[in-house]
Amino acid sequence: MIDKRHFYEESVKVPFLAYGPGVFNGGQTIENMVQNVDIAPTVLEMAGLQKPDHMPGKSFTQLLKGDKTNWRDKVFYEYYWESSFPMTPTIFGVRSDEFKFIKYHGVWDTNELYNIKKDPEELYNLAGKPGCEKIELEMASELAAWLKSTNGLQIPLKGTVKRPTGDYLHPYNH
Repeated sequence: MIDKRHFYEESVKVPFLAYGPGVFNGGQTIENMVQNVDIAPTVLEMAGLQKPDHMPGKSFTQLLKGDKTNWRDKVFYEYYWESSFPMTPTIFGVRSDEFKFIKYHGVWDTNELYNIKKDPEELYNLAGKPGCEKIELEMASELAAWLKSTNGLQIPLKGTVKRPTGDYLHPYNH
C-alpha cells in the first residue's frame, strides 16, 4: 500500500534462509510464524549459549529440526507513528494462521479483519461484517491483552523538528 510499516502480508512476510550443516536438514520450507526477534535467540542457541532473560523472542531451532510442539499460534505487531513518515499511523495487529486483525490508532481509528487463508491478498475487509463479530472480538481482545502485558499502550511521543517543508522530513513540491 504505502510502505513496509503496514501490517499487510506483502510487507510483513520476509524470506529467510538458514544454513546449519549437521544441525538440521536443508531443503525444507517452514510455514510456522517466526519473527525477527527470534533470530538472535536462535543464533545464541546454535552457538551453545543461553539467551538472556530480558531478550525477547524464542529460538526456532526446534522448527528447523522438525519439532513444532509448543510453538506460537499467533504473532503480534506494533508500529508507532513517526513524523518522518506521517502517512503511516500507529498500527497494532495480531495474526494467526487463518486470520489477521489490524487496529489503527488516532484519526484513522479503523479496524481491518482478513481471512488470510481464503483471501491471501487481503482484498476483503471483514471487520464489522455479519458473521465475523466473534472472531473480530476475540482477536481484538487478544491484541488488547497483549498490548497491556507489554506496556504497548504507552505510546512513545517523539519530538517534532521544524523543517523548511514543515514537520514532514521529505521534501515535496508545492
